[in-house]
Amino acid sequence: MTDKKIPVILDTDIGTDIDDTWALAMLLGSPELDLKMVVTEHGDTHYRARLTAKLLEVAGHTDVPIGVGVSRECDLPYPQRPWVEGYQLDDYPGIVYEDGVQAMIDFVMASPEPVTIIAIGVVTNLAKALEIEPRIVENARFVGMHGSIYMGYGGSSEVSAEANVVNDVEAFRKVIAAPWLEKIITPLDTCGLVVLEGEHYQQIRQSENPILRAVMENYDIWSTLNEHMALDPNIKSSTLFDTVAIYLAYADDLLEMEEVSISTTDEGINVIDPNGPKVKAALRWRNLDKYYDHMTQRLLAAK
Repeated sequence: MTDKKIPVILDTDIGTDIDDTWALAMLLGSPELDLKMVVTEHGDTHYRARLTAKLLEVAGHTDVPIGVGVSRECDLPYPQRPWVEGYQLDDYPGIVYEDGVQAMIDFVMASPEPVTIIAIGVVTNLAKALEIEPRIVENARFVGMHGSIYMGYGGSSEVSAEANVVNDVEAFRKVIAAPWLEKIITPLDTCGLVVLEGEHYQQIRQSENPILRAVMENYDIWSTLNEHMALDPNIKSSTLFDTVAIYLAYADDLLEMEEVSISTTDEGINVIDPNGPKVKAALRWRNLDKYYDHMTQRLLAAK
């Protein structure tokens, strides 16, 4: 770990799966990271920006600018919409950029030190940013929650077409091939195993921390609208994929990292390919229990 705060931009499709909401809270509780901007990704990016804005306002972080990313016509659920009913982007006291991609480019290009872009959604924004200004890679690291190398969803031995890849394969190919200062991913092999339960979960569930109360409110709504998943929000979390990308932005000691070369099929499947782009991937846990301790600590410290 480093004592110096790492400037980060969070690129997120918050508001479909609940794990992005948890990840934002964990980021706010990580003293190693300095959140400079949140840019919304995929589908209805204005809805996602409204959700982000309200969460940041609850947390007391209206100093963080929000960028509205590329909207795409998608058949997607927006299960957290009830939580932001009546809340508009104009209500946010902070800065909102309608062109989130350009705002991200401008920040990276002007930054006196390298910026870490934590991508926890489809990477359409980043692919567009690379088209507009390829030089952003000279001053940015890429840390993402993407793909499946040897394991699929739920610890399956069958590789999966992971959502953040399959929903824009061409964008992922472009982003993963770009010469970032560093390329790090948590595939399903590791992030797909993260479920918070027991004492760890109850500490979060019972916390009076405003941002954690907001996380729980959103989780209650989200779980009701995802009843097919048979989740009881009083007992445990859903799979918290994206929190691992937050952790990898500043540390990797609890994971086994390996440099792999991959290519991505048209179906969104990552395959080992010696001729493909190289990426540093978190393929196995060294100590998942310690990660739960760590994640809980960071969440409880969120402010």
